Amino acid sequence: MSQSSNLTNLTTLLERGVVEIFPDSETDNLGDRIQKSDRPLRIKLGIDPTRPDLHLGHTVALRKLRQFQDAGHKAVLIIGDFTAQIGDPTGRSEARPRLTPEEVAYNAETYLEQAKKILDFSSDRFELRRNGEWLNKLDLQQIITLQASMTVGQMLAKEGFSDRYEKGTPIYLHEFLYPLLQGYDSVAIDADVELGGTDQKFNILVGRDLQLKDKNRQGQPAQFGLLLPLLVGLDGVQKMSKSLGNYVGLTDEPLSMYSKLEKVPDALVDKYFELLTDIDLATLPQNPREKQKQLALAIVGQYHSPEAALQAQQDAEQIVLAGNTADLGDIPEFDLSQINFPAPLRYLVKAAGLCKSNSEAQSQIENGAVKLDGEKLGDRTFAEASELSGKVLQVGKKKFLRLL
Repeated sequence: MSQSSNLTNLTTLLERGVVEIFPDSETDNLGDRIQKSDRPLRIKLGIDPTRPDLHLGHTVALRKLRQFQDAGHKAVLIIGDFTAQIGDPTGRSEARPRLTPEEVAYNAETYLEQAKKILDFSSDRFELRRNGEWLNKLDLQQIITLQASMTVGQMLAKEGFSDRYEKGTPIYLHEFLYPLLQGYDSVAIDADVELGGTDQKFNILVGRDLQLKDKNRQGQPAQFGLLLPLLVGLDGVQKMSKSLGNYVGLTDEPLSMYSKLEKVPDALVDKYFELLTDIDLATLPQNPREKQKQLALAIVGQYHSPEAALQAQQDAEQIVLAGNTADLGDIPEFDLSQINFPAPLRYLVKAAGLCKSNSEAQSQIENGAVKLDGEKLGDRTFAEASELSGKVLQVGKKKFLRLL
């Protein structure tokens, strides 16, 4: 890779959205490593498939990985099929439920399909690995050697462990293995850089430490850590999470995605642009409302298409006009916890108060007057609330409800 190419991409790679790079000294810094390297660097991102779907919070690190890929470096995406069965204890007030191999495999396949929206899987600058490849092969002697690299005191300094210990909340021995096994991933794939959220600093440092102690690396320099912020969710308070309901999913339909993003709190809009788009922040409109619309268009366009984004905006505006509301945020909401699932559409429409009876609801469905996020619905049954959450249910031209 030429030095000029390295220099051209250096600012984009190391500045936009990055919270911290470590180590960072005059004699040991990532900028010099990139400029002086005579080969593409190996950039590691590990993802534990503990849930089947990705949301925009996951894309912050995936987008940074793509930036390194576009700059000519090797993007190494590790699916934690082994570590997901333990579960990352970071920030947890109690142990995670252990997943079965079948659950992990199912989640991993859906993760990868969604990750293809961001990463170029066909490029020779992409490498997909599963950490079961090497972790399943560790024998007891190797595991003991790993454990001997850290003290109990060091482990208890990890975020979450110290709080749980002081409160008397159980900490199970297998949880201590997690950062060691994730760190071993960096040894196994010879990582030059590991990406992660700010909550992953401890785990990334473990990987760096294990590389330094590994005699087989023959003096190779250890990885750098590059930390990215945790995306705050739509509530403007807590990090984006499916369990908190403050998320935008990559599989959300265009209108649902647009309507959520159009309501991003003013204080978060610039940060969303910085972390979720490539748009020059200096070109953003000053009007907060216009900013929200541009953000929604940009992100829907990324994960669907520019045409789908424009159609979603037009559908949203029609809903606003028909409902005589100021914006999509004024649409009345309906709590899906009131519904027993599985639920037929006619029952849902009636229970939500959009029709007076099941027979009226059935008639509206048959006449094509019932829509979900602008799409006409035929008679059907919904298995669970997650199929509907965040979407707009419409009957006729003037009745709308956002389902939550």
